[in-house]
Amino acid sequence: MTDRRYLDRIVAAVEPETIETVVEIGAGTGTLTDRLAARATRLIAVEVDPGLVSGLRERFAGRENVSVVEADALVATPEEILNAGGGGAPYALAGNLPYNVGTPIVRRFLESGVKPRFMVVMLQAEVGESVAAKPGDMSYLSVQMQLYAEARVLFYVPPRAFKPPPKVRSAVVRLDVGDGPAMEVDDREALMTLVRAGFAAPRKQLRNSLAVGLRVKGVEADAMLAEAGLDGSRRPEDMSMLDWKALYYGYRAVSG
Repeated sequence: MTDRRYLDRIVAAVEPETIETVVEIGAGTGTLTDRLAARATRLIAVEVDPGLVSGLRERFAGRENVSVVEADALVATPEEILNAGGGGAPYALAGNLPYNVGTPIVRRFLESGVKPRFMVVMLQAEVGESVAAKPGDMSYLSVQMQLYAEARVLFYVPPRAFKPPPKVRSAVVRLDVGDGPAMEVDDREALMTLVRAGFAAPRKQLRNSLAVGLRVKGVEADAMLAEAGLDGSRRPEDMSMLDWKALYYGYRAVSG
């Protein structure tokens, strides 16, 4: 990204001075890094490309509050990144994430043992909208992310803000994680298995989609929906997080 206005808006959203450590994923040539470093107590700039790492280390050689870590955020754990950069919790995650691995990186940090307090990340616009969707536009990805964090789209970034410009818009999304999951259930993996089943046929009514996804008869799907107090004629995209929680416990009660 080359447009200073959007870079400054990202930094303002991160508020680096309010958190002990900021971890930037995909530091690249350091344009965002430079602005974060001016306000952060401790900044860990993570980059996987050795050539870019070399440039970053040269550029920030005199900045005692900046650590450049050569690592793949899909391989190194958040704990390893924090240790390598001399940082610690509480920390925030920031970055212009590559479109093809943006959501896996976000999910990796959300599911880690040392979660960030919040994230301010740039994703492809459609992905960012899905992450932060409300009932009426929910998807499997929406539930997967909002199980751990409250998400909202802060603003959009047009292609002209980049050189070279991509073919799609980007969205800067904030995810507030806090100290634990945004929604507590006794088995998150089992919940997400149910959610995956619920979205198996997203254009169908919830009753029919569950029957398809769980490979059960319609009467069995009706039983779990009745136990949860939910209307099976709704569509999966209309379900709130609390609805999914109710359905999960209804499913547990009926299935034993």
